Amino acid sequence: MKSIVPIALAGLFLSFSCQNQHQFSIEILDDEALDLIDPQSEIEVVGSGFKWTEGPLWIDSGNYLLFSDIPNNTVFKLDESGKITEYLKPSGFTGEEFEGEEPGSNGLLLSPEGDLILMQHGDRQVGRMKSSLDTPLAEYEAVVDEYQGKRFNSPNDGVFDHQGNLYFTDPPYGLPRRMEDPEKELDFQGVFCLKASGELILVDQLTRPNGIALSPDESILYVAVSDPEQARWYRYDVEAPGKVSGKKIFYDTTALIGKEGEQGLPDGMKMHSSGTLFATGPGGVWIFSASGKAIARIRTGQATANCAFTTDEKTLFMAADDYLLKVALK
Repeated sequence: MKSIVPIALAGLFLSFSCQNQHQFSIEILDDEALDLIDPQSEIEVVGSGFKWTEGPLWIDSGNYLLFSDIPNNTVFKLDESGKITEYLKPSGFTGEEFEGEEPGSNGLLLSPEGDLILMQHGDRQVGRMKSSLDTPLAEYEAVVDEYQGKRFNSPNDGVFDHQGNLYFTDPPYGLPRRMEDPEKELDFQGVFCLKASGELILVDQLTRPNGIALSPDESILYVAVSDPEQARWYRYDVEAPGKVSGKKIFYDTTALIGKEGEQGLPDGMKMHSSGTLFATGPGGVWIFSASGKAIARIRTGQATANCAFTTDEKTLFMAADDYLLKVALK
């Protein structure tokens, strides 16, 4: 299998082909998945040599992908030619020194106005890049950085609804000592909704809230929990912005944690226009029907953090440990 591996040279990533030794596979669990993915599709390595990739975001206006490397405090750009270059640095921590392992940005998304929104670990805020996408500068302003006068832990991932309300998660992973960090101000890990009006609502408290997504009609909210003891996805009925009910376990993978070939935990996810959920979890990317049935698995062999579609949904990008991968969809 051919793959692309980047070589760092004077701040630029150049690509060349090499033989890939990774054991990738696509496992079909239900024929429903055949409408979305061919089990023979090649899983390609389009970038490597990072520390921990996260937050892939497709920018349709420029036909490129942005993604975070959290330990390197950097956002990288993959252009249509396959070249990877530095896009923003610093991306999540703008101070002088950081003692922990995850200072950078995590989830990336576009606001309804087209601004780049970053879940910033080190600065402990949901931030907005002040400059335009075409002229990126590492200058940010806080969209929101506290709840009831207490600083967030480290915002992780988010999703906007069509009204401009932002749902996001706040686990402790960006804190140098995580749950035991002396600077931790909130005594819980929350799922929040920042309404377009500016009101901030606590939606729920979970042990390790992580990835988050909405159904196509925005009637269902999905949240991943990256807790080895509760490695599952939850679903909620959305009654109004920030108001949910009917909390249920959507899918539980706790029994797989620690088993060979099942690296990783429930993490980032993206909703397909069909209502099918693509969710990173043990072993790679899980593909779920709207009813909560696992219909396929994209096995990456890596702890896989997040994924993103191109606008036409013909390509799925996957942030997997120190790699950036992609696979063709139908």
